[in-house]
Amino acid sequence: MSFNDLGLSAELLRAVSEQGYTTPTPIQRQAIPLILEGRDVMAGAQTGTGKTAGFTLPLLQRLNDNPAPGGKRPVRALVLTPTRELAAQVGESVETYGRHLSLRSAVIFGGVKINPQIQKLRQGIDILVATPGRLLDHASQGTVDLSRVEILVLDEADRMLDMGFIHDIRKVLALLPQNEARQNLLFSATFSSEIKQLANRLLNQPELIEVARRNTTADKIAQVVHPVDRKRKRELLSHMIGSRNWRQVLVFTRTKHGANRLAQQLEKDGLSAAAIHGNKSQGARTRALAGFKQGDIRVLVATDIAARGLDIDQLPHVVNFELPNVPEDYVHRIGRTGRAGNEGEAVSLVCVDEEKLLRDIERLLKKKIPSQVLEGYEPDPAIKAEPIQNGRNGGGRNRARQGNGGRQQQAARRGNGNAQRAKPARQRSANARGRQKATLFGG
Repeated sequence: MSFNDLGLSAELLRAVSEQGYTTPTPIQRQAIPLILEGRDVMAGAQTGTGKTAGFTLPLLQRLNDNPAPGGKRPVRALVLTPTRELAAQVGESVETYGRHLSLRSAVIFGGVKINPQIQKLRQGIDILVATPGRLLDHASQGTVDLSRVEILVLDEADRMLDMGFIHDIRKVLALLPQNEARQNLLFSATFSSEIKQLANRLLNQPELIEVARRNTTADKIAQVVHPVDRKRKRELLSHMIGSRNWRQVLVFTRTKHGANRLAQQLEKDGLSAAAIHGNKSQGARTRALAGFKQGDIRVLVATDIAARGLDIDQLPHVVNFELPNVPEDYVHRIGRTGRAGNEGEAVSLVCVDEEKLLRDIERLLKKKIPSQVLEGYEPDPAIKAEPIQNGRNGGGRNRARQGNGGRQQQAARRGNGNAQRAKPARQRSANARGRQKATLFGG
């Protein structure tokens, strides 16, 4: 089957051809015709299998075939994403495939100035791609009207729930027309009972699409575990990158502090490296990602905020410097490689502290990941396991807010400033010791 068989318009087929694509992926073959028919869809597929084009192409066609009445353009399609990077990626996809159409689009997320976004919204747009936090900021200021949305897309819905966005999603839904008055599309890499509950409330007699067993990883990703002592991980990572001549490596840590520290250590080892996480400004994140894609940065060290939305052509290597606390995040991390049918390699450096995390991941995948001890880096059996800090990157919900501009955290800081100053010196000192202890243990 080719894209010509899916019922897409000549303008969209031209844009697809210009990108060098001729054959749709399984998720695209199943989703595009259903969306063109106006059906609600709940679709799941492994990361890197073309979900974004799977909803972008038919969304563009449905809006183009049914233009809005004259006057100011209302927002007719809304795509919600959990992170800035994913919002930017979806926005690029909309522009790429819609280049031969007269539709307008905009991308809004936190971490950047809001006024340029307001100006673009005032000009009128057809398609809005947004993170929930910044979208609600605009709604509270009256700078966006969602009352005429015809198509709603929740992209990476599992991640949005995992990052604590369920309340924001409910607030956004309250600003939209009733479910029956719009088309609803839910796309996700993994399904869970919470996702199914959301789908039951959101979707109208949806078509279920699952092109692979849930929570699986792409077949073309070669996975391997290298047992190693926790204090020798950085040494082993530098050795592998240098001796194997890896030119482009995405490395995941659990915490923002750990990402910064590892990037600095790799730089001292002579490897060009940069860190990307929620505390970095949007400009710094964009520059780091651009340098990584262009080859100026050899190693990009990221927290789980980068596990979604990083779309890097033919990324060959992903390394779990530290295993995630939540098994599903392993699937999303290594899904950055092996995309669009390419081969990839996922390496996990696992110390004795992480053996339970590894078992949880293997239980999720329903298979054992091959393990290989590298010569010269054999683990010391005398080293005992130490507890790992709970939460991901200092807490998934807090990270979610940072990914959308830190809206609630900033409000909390403003609201609690006087109370903080009013604390007795003894209490402030105790808090400082607590923060220092948390830092020592990777907080």
